[in-house]
Amino acid sequence: MHILVSGAAGMIGRKLTQALCARGKLRGQEITGLTLVDVHPPVLPDGVTGAAMAVDLTDPAAAPALIEARPDVVFHLAAIVSGEAEADTAKGYAVNLNGTVALCEAILAEEDYCPRFVFTSSIAVFGTPLPEVIDDDVPPRPLTSYGTQKLMSEMLIDDLSRKGRLDGVSLRLPTICIRPGKPNAAASGFYSSILREPLVGQEAVLPVSDTVRHWFASPRAAVGFLLHAAEMDTAPMGQSRALNLPGVNATVGDEIAALERIAGPAATALIRREPDETIGRIVAVWPEAFDPARARSLGFEADADMDAIVRAHVEDELDGRIPVAES
Repeated sequence: MHILVSGAAGMIGRKLTQALCARGKLRGQEITGLTLVDVHPPVLPDGVTGAAMAVDLTDPAAAPALIEARPDVVFHLAAIVSGEAEADTAKGYAVNLNGTVALCEAILAEEDYCPRFVFTSSIAVFGTPLPEVIDDDVPPRPLTSYGTQKLMSEMLIDDLSRKGRLDGVSLRLPTICIRPGKPNAAASGFYSSILREPLVGQEAVLPVSDTVRHWFASPRAAVGFLLHAAEMDTAPMGQSRALNLPGVNATVGDEIAALERIAGPAATALIRREPDETIGRIVAVWPEAFDPARARSLGFEADADMDAIVRAHVEDELDGRIPVAES
């Protein structure tokens, strides 16, 4: 089993790599090769056979060179985030759409080859007007460049799966929370920062109201989605390969309440409210809640609640300690 991971230096890419190495197998077969690529050099874990390379998928030579090795599973995570894609339209299309197209074209150039292709899409493919709860029959109508780029990639993957040229699964990931590390340029970044920074005794800025509602999954759940997508039987999906995934439906106020239950009022006191109209406009066209019956029927599982999401971060990133509660 040879696996290719694009975007491997990102947070989800690193955690997926760790999970793959810990398992040692995928789809019942031993992982004998792991190729990790990103615009920033990923790190290949010690003792693991494979390669880790700095690769820019906007380079025309990049995708053919990667696919020439005919990986059995391609995890395509490489992307620029929503806020950056909205601010820099050309870069967004170059990375988020053309990078996917390049990989697919390279697959098409190989004869008798049909890899499992797991693509990280986004709930940003939906835009207003929307029902209060989105079920599997609501059509995507993105109102951001990021969502548009993800939807166009989904359609390409659907088409090539229909033709038997790849075996695709597009995962419309909920907003991942709590993202470890430093804040990124995503418009959704505050959803993590209002929990992550206060847990370690640092201030965080909240740019929207406490009543804003959204759909969340932890990094743990995201890795679980990816692994399941690589191993599941895709035949029941038919021609539609994009899935709305299970998640936790919560308001910003629910996030803050979970933080206080786990870390106390000293943590929530570190949240500073500073309205930002630009972020507010972007978030306003995002969906709030889903009924992902199709994904659940296919075996995808979500976090239990917002408290579980906060606890997962404390366990995985803070060694089970809550620094703000200890200060």
